[in-house]
Amino acid sequence: MKPVWFFVAAAILAALYRKREDLEPTLKVGGLLAAVGCIVYGTGVVHLPKIDKLLEDVGQALGPWTYLLVGVMAFLETGAFVGLLAPGETVILVGGVVAGQGQIDIVALIAIIWACAVAGDMTSFFIGRKLGRDFLVRHGPKVQITEPRIKQTEDFFDKHGGKAIFLGRFIGLVRAVAPFLAGSSGMPLRRFAPYDILGAGLWGTTFALLGFFFWRSIDRVLQYAKTGSLALGTTIVLGTVIVFVVRRLRDDEQRAQLIARLDAIPVVGRLARRLARPARFAWNRLTPGDLGLELTTLLTVAAVGSFVCIGYAISLHPGGELTPGDMRGLQWADDIRTGWLIDVAKAVTTLGSLPVTGGLVFVTCAVLVWRKHGVEAVALAGGMILTVIGSNALKALEDRPRPPHPLVETSNASYPSGHSAYAVAWVAVTIVLLRALPRTGARVALLTASIFLAVAIGLSRIELRAHYFSDVAGGWGLGATMFSLCAMVALIVVHLRQNSLSTS
Repeated sequence: MKPVWFFVAAAILAALYRKREDLEPTLKVGGLLAAVGCIVYGTGVVHLPKIDKLLEDVGQALGPWTYLLVGVMAFLETGAFVGLLAPGETVILVGGVVAGQGQIDIVALIAIIWACAVAGDMTSFFIGRKLGRDFLVRHGPKVQITEPRIKQTEDFFDKHGGKAIFLGRFIGLVRAVAPFLAGSSGMPLRRFAPYDILGAGLWGTTFALLGFFFWRSIDRVLQYAKTGSLALGTTIVLGTVIVFVVRRLRDDEQRAQLIARLDAIPVVGRLARRLARPARFAWNRLTPGDLGLELTTLLTVAAVGSFVCIGYAISLHPGGELTPGDMRGLQWADDIRTGWLIDVAKAVTTLGSLPVTGGLVFVTCAVLVWRKHGVEAVALAGGMILTVIGSNALKALEDRPRPPHPLVETSNASYPSGHSAYAVAWVAVTIVLLRALPRTGARVALLTASIFLAVAIGLSRIELRAHYFSDVAGGWGLGATMFSLCAMVALIVVHLRQNSLSTS
């Protein structure tokens, strides 16, 4: 007998009774199960299994099916309003554990979670736009979404505005209902999408990495938790300071006093005045309700691209071990390889070489300068230069060996694929030139063709055994990130120039 566990069970039951009106059904059921487990364990009838062994058994039983299970649960979180009944965080943690065991690829897992979570939110958003709030009021109680819960979520929306979509991803009640209410309330998709994509990515990545990094040892979890408490405390302090400063700046009198003090310092005053306009524009465009469509798209592309590039760079094994995606990619390439396909791959891969893509960017920049679009030309050239620098820097940092028996001449390290990174230039050039095409059909066709070409260039590197799949994906992510960041800067500069001309 272990009497202490009976006291633990009693404490859990008492807490459940006191909070019975406020707790979600999932927490009630989970609390009851925990109390029963404590009672059974306290009797000494059963003994707790070793956590390491239990997790290993779960990982071996799930294997590649983890992708499907986690993806479906991430979608159902909001897409079918079951988030209150079956929280997806638990399944995502299990998915991270399975990835930590080497059964699946952690980067592919996070990508699936991200995509499925966004797909579920978008489904709920458009259903809400079609059916309206009254539908949720009538049928919501069937899945524990009562009118008081809806009102609670709406109050959260009123308090936090557009950022409620981002913050609500981490709150069970809001997560399950927010996309539907956003659609039914008429929120524009351009305002909903960026916060949803970023929130879903951070949510899925957080829980998947928790399972991935800490699956083997509870002692290690506790050790990191103690270390993390310092970081958490620092974050809270910094957050409090930032909130305090922002609130002071909202007051006209206090803001005027601060500006006067800054002006008293010559260097700081000049720098503050120089940076004030671009900072104000960026803040207005990135705060809830004012996020522009172009800047939103670029920010989302940069977030996804940097996740893929940095995610693979971190997860690749120093000893040269391959990810499951790498092994599967090489196997598929070997299965379909034929003489004519090799010739086609060699021709396609040439289009991703630095001389070809660099020449493409140079010619496009010359045309842009001739047409008096200098800012766009600088952004395009800057994206290409940063992509080249970033690719070579990551190659030197990772120093990953190439696949054996390549079918083309290779040099330098394998990660990331330079050809795949440079191939993004075709998409960037196309987007810049789209403005010159009058017909929407031609614009869509050209953009689709450029994306297809960038994908084909990356796949040709796998077919020719010049790179692994993770190298290609990392290259795409690097190129997308660099070109998007430069385009964001160009967008801000063009906007400021237009404002300056309109006021003069």
